Amino acid sequence: MISLDLSGKSALVMGVANARSLGWAIAEQLLAAGARVAFSYQGERLKPELEKLTAGYPGTLLQQADATSEDDLSALFSRVKEEFGGLDAVVHAVAYAPREAMEGRFIDTTPQDWNTALSVSAYSLISVCRHAEPLLREGSSVISLTYHASQKVVPKYNVMGVAKAALEAATRYLAAEMGAAGVRVNTISAGPMRTIAARSIPGFSTMYDQAAKAAPLGRNATPREVGKLGLFLLSDLASGITGQVVYVDAGSSVMAMKLE
Repeated sequence: MISLDLSGKSALVMGVANARSLGWAIAEQLLAAGARVAFSYQGERLKPELEKLTAGYPGTLLQQADATSEDDLSALFSRVKEEFGGLDAVVHAVAYAPREAMEGRFIDTTPQDWNTALSVSAYSLISVCRHAEPLLREGSSVISLTYHASQKVVPKYNVMGVAKAALEAATRYLAAEMGAAGVRVNTISAGPMRTIAARSIPGFSTMYDQAAKAAPLGRNATPREVGKLGLFLLSDLASGITGQVVYVDAGSSVMAMKLE
């Protein structure tokens, strides 16, 4: 029987807001497998929740870091280097677009909202990988989170769909460059999940229900299933996988239509 033992491994998880965050679903699996995990969070208001989540896991590291701030990233990775020595895994669970950019028409996207969405949701992965590169050991893995709106039009997802497309393209370019050092880079395309981020998507409940009806499995995927896929991609079991968009959506993305 194969079991994952990540004792002695170190990971950084970025973007956990609460227990429903997909970043936390992945972190839970890493912690259960024995990895030591560092967490970064966007603002101090998120720290108490993260402290509650990690209270039962000794050795965790918590630090505030804005993923779009080079100074914050420098401080974060300096501390990780000091306390962990190096890294075997990085989880980028960072994304944001202003709600007003998702409520109106895509054609009315402002330059400011475009730049915000692309900077936070896509470019930050490049920045994170650049800062992480000196710490990543051979055989390490970086993963991020995307959504099928990068490939197909999802009403009201608007500029975030473009940001996810950029994230997926960045994944391929990063995988090509970092592979020589034995570092893998992949992204998980999760189906609709009831997270804080989902609240900013107009009509999300309808999207959630329709995805479940269309899926071959007759349901939506769960955060736990996202976490298990994350653990797989971050482990040596996925040693030959890089530059990929890996779906965990109960199959909804393969369906063009479903007859009642």
